Amino acid sequence: MKSYVVREFGAALAELETPTPTPQGTQVLLEVAHCGVCHSDVHLREGSFDLGGGKRLLSKLSLPHVLGHEIEGRVAAAGPDAAVRIGARHAVFPWIGCGRCSACRRGEENICSGETRQLGCSSGAAGGYATHVMVPHPRYLIDYGEVEPALAAACMCSGLTAYSALKKLGRIEGDERILLIGCGGVGMMGIQFARALGSAPLVADIDAGRRQAALSVGAGSVYDAADPGTPDRIRTDTGGGPGAVIDFVGSEASFALASRVARRGGRIVVVGLFGGALQLPLPMIPLRQLAILGSNTGTLAETHEMMALVRAGRIAPIPLTRRPLAEAESALSSLQRGAVTGRLVLLP
Repeated sequence: MKSYVVREFGAALAELETPTPTPQGTQVLLEVAHCGVCHSDVHLREGSFDLGGGKRLLSKLSLPHVLGHEIEGRVAAAGPDAAVRIGARHAVFPWIGCGRCSACRRGEENICSGETRQLGCSSGAAGGYATHVMVPHPRYLIDYGEVEPALAAACMCSGLTAYSALKKLGRIEGDERILLIGCGGVGMMGIQFARALGSAPLVADIDAGRRQAALSVGAGSVYDAADPGTPDRIRTDTGGGPGAVIDFVGSEASFALASRVARRGGRIVVVGLFGGALQLPLPMIPLRQLAILGSNTGTLAETHEMMALVRAGRIAPIPLTRRPLAEAESALSSLQRGAVTGRLVLLP
């Protein structure tokens, strides 16, 4: 099998040829047909996350490592204990935990506190920048029905992450608005799922092309996140500020915008990993009764809920750009430069 791997943090991906593995026990071997390129892959290739103030959270990934967690493909082989049909097409839930810790027992494998097996993101758990990927159990194979396969792949992170973040907002009253900050692949999915759940969200982004794309898929209004006058305009347009803000960027600038516009009693959900440190006077949190939450991908149960909406046709396809697997490095670099609208998908 062929894969594109991180051999050295900060360096270009390298092509690697290895024997195609044989599944054992409950394992299922998929021939990868589509694999989305996520901004998390940029951080994993770099080997660290920006914590602000010159501090970095260093990666513990063992190298070489195969990236890629938005996977869709065809069952090529299965272990003797895996009840699957050879040739069947599935998307893959990649956020696999140890199965033993308290989070896993609650069904929250995505925030496993033990030895995670997240495909493309954990040591020893190779991802989908490859011709084949090994899935530990059929329960992680997701039926996507008649959904376009590339969209089904992208739903395994960008769709699930957006859906789970929106669920954390709880009930949104009729006169409240939702603001989504950042309109990359996850933000575009966020617009779609917000509409499916009953709200045409406001969207803020620094890129004019992405703002236009946001309008094309159903954003209620768009704002230039880099314009100093934007916070005042958002507060005016929402009658005092949105009741909920989802920050799909996760930078100091994007969180500053979120905290400036959220109304009293509002909720801010931070999703993005761009980096930096929280800049907010602590007394303002209780005085404004702000709720600040983090959201990291989503659960297997949420994946099935999300895919039910997608299979029902309630989620329109976001812009998808397809590239051959051999261009994995240039695709990842394009994403890092901010030169992508929607989602890049690799085709092995």
